[in-house]
Amino acid sequence: MKLAGAPISWGVCEVPDWGLQLAPDRVLRDMRALDLRATEAGPPGFLPADPGASRALLDQCGLRLIGGFVTAVLHEPARRADELASVKRQVEWLAAGGAELVVLATALAQTGYSDAAELPGDAWPRLFEGIDRVSEIAAANGLGVAVHPHWGTAIERRRHIERFLKDTTHALCLDTGHIALGGADPLKVARDAGARVRHVHLKDVDGALAARVRDGVTSYDDAVRAGLFRPLGEGAARIKDVLGHLRAAGYAGWYVLEQDVMLDDEPEPGPPEWIARSAAYARAHA
Repeated sequence: MKLAGAPISWGVCEVPDWGLQLAPDRVLRDMRALDLRATEAGPPGFLPADPGASRALLDQCGLRLIGGFVTAVLHEPARRADELASVKRQVEWLAAGGAELVVLATALAQTGYSDAAELPGDAWPRLFEGIDRVSEIAAANGLGVAVHPHWGTAIERRRHIERFLKDTTHALCLDTGHIALGGADPLKVARDAGARVRHVHLKDVDGALAARVRDGVTSYDDAVRAGLFRPLGEGAARIKDVLGHLRAAGYAGWYVLEQDVMLDDEPEPGPPEWIARSAAYARAHA
């Protein structure tokens, strides 16, 4: 099993005021203690801005860089040039750091992920054209793209994922937690996407809290603070079934342990228990 880590599982996030932000040496040391061999990049600035220095740091920890989570507002024409310029800078950094994949979230024009918005019908072709442009930038740098359904972005709910799969041929990042949070069945999405599943983010989700977020009763941020994302096997995202399906389907890509958390205080030394439990569960069921 190609099992990797993601800094967000240690609370490291690009959203302002997202709790305590741990230092790279703590996070990378914990990943290695969990016998992980790779990581996603985390938010810009988490790893050194010099890609050579970033590779050296990861080498010291016995890790390699496999990709990075990149957000871009692609459906608004007035923002397109600036957004693609930002994507290009991030893609070039990822490529120089040895990554193989851009994990693309189709952002809304907001800070964070607490608000939701339904795109008008004429924005969807623009959104998909924007994904095409990101794919071209990535391909020019030797990287692939996997589109990541994510709460608080343009591709959030089950109907959005279905439209993306129907109207494009782009690859999918199967994020089990965000897909379940948006009201879709991660197993069905995995089956419908088939070979287009290019990358997997493994996270479980508290079903009752997820329903409150979908219904607008609880904000996304408050739900995360309350434990929205659960260790694997302890929520409603059908992780065991998804792992079984992907194994039977011959999926050979990376599985990234990615459990979005907010921290108030630095955890005790050693890998946090929530990610250690998830690593053990993934290995036991893969």
